Amino acid sequence: MSSHQDTTHLPPPLDLSGWRKLPSALMVIGGFLSVIGFVLSWKRNDLHEFGFSWLLAFMFYYSLALGALFVVMVHHLTDAGWSVGIRRFCEHIASLLFPWLAILFLPILVLGKKIYSWMNFDPTTNNLVAAKLPVFTCSGFIITSAIFFGIWWLLTSQLSRWSLKQDETGAAECTHKLRFYSGWGIVAYALTLTYSGVLWMKATQYEFFSCIYGVYFFSDCAWIGLATIYVIAAVLLRQRILSPVLKQNYFYFIGVLFFGFTLFSAYTEFAQYFVVWNANMPEETFWYLIRERGNWWWLSIILIFGHCFLPFFVMLPEKVKLNFKIMIPVCLWAWVMHAADLGFNIFPAWHPYGYPLKWIWLPLGTLMFMGGFLATIFLKKFNAHPPYPQRDPRLLEAMGVSQNAVSELVDANVGGAR
Repeated sequence: MSSHQDTTHLPPPLDLSGWRKLPSALMVIGGFLSVIGFVLSWKRNDLHEFGFSWLLAFMFYYSLALGALFVVMVHHLTDAGWSVGIRRFCEHIASLLFPWLAILFLPILVLGKKIYSWMNFDPTTNNLVAAKLPVFTCSGFIITSAIFFGIWWLLTSQLSRWSLKQDETGAAECTHKLRFYSGWGIVAYALTLTYSGVLWMKATQYEFFSCIYGVYFFSDCAWIGLATIYVIAAVLLRQRILSPVLKQNYFYFIGVLFFGFTLFSAYTEFAQYFVVWNANMPEETFWYLIRERGNWWWLSIILIFGHCFLPFFVMLPEKVKLNFKIMIPVCLWAWVMHAADLGFNIFPAWHPYGYPLKWIWLPLGTLMFMGGFLATIFLKKFNAHPPYPQRDPRLLEAMGVSQNAVSELVDANVGGAR
């Protein structure tokens, strides 16, 4: 697709009438599978399987929301013009962090002792747990998690509040507030993302030590967030919803960021492996030794090629980043690889000798249920507000209109009136 095409050269809008029921269908099917999985897991393995499957689905959508929040804050901090068009729906995705993802986190709190083995140990007899006190207690886990969601609530609610107020007034105060919250928010984001990734995901194997785990989790959050943003933006452009502010050449910028985080994610994952393996410390190497057993080995090979090499070489040509027929399948493939990568991190704690494929329908069910539920909330938010910021300072730039040309036109009209 040419970067200079306008809406007259876009393909006709998609008929999405049949897709409107998809979120509800996902909730029903996913909910049914989740309930069946809950019952079977309760009878066969004391809810361990259900707990790990629920954690996988939660971390998938949690990381996606964090990726969207990162894009929103970077937009305000860099004062970019091209990202005006995607800002509003990114705000809606980020706002899913509270209360909706907080609600979905409750089963993890209830099933904490099934998911995190350290909750069942006495700190006086386990030095690794004692070293992480007071966080590594049931009450510490609950309080720390509540702090995380409290920060997400404050940050996302204020970003959404001042963004919508900017639509009404267009006052400079709104822009200053958005930059203020993004300024301290990016620091809180880095800390909270790191600690939540460690506490909720890495702690499934509490014995493991990794100094780069937080960066590794961040790179995956941004990666899956940008993949999702690309798909949503492409659909909204074709539907002519964002066509005034989302030019096709802007997809090049999203594609470049997605490509960049593909490399960054691969680098962080390899760096962790390289450092751990060369240090050769049992407290660290056991994590990878477990993942060389059974079908975990084959999943690691799939991730090496599917998470890194495949998207890297496909997106390497410059023009590909503007080609929806190539980029959208790559973005959808990223969802699959991200879910597989989360499973690679989470499930070996319960299945150290390989994943039993007879249970694969359970994590799929939890993913479908949460996806349908969160998609319904997102669509309600999107339909309740303007699809893009109405009075953003960079709105004219996003529309491809020169501010100087507008000023000259206004001055000419004023002079003529005189």
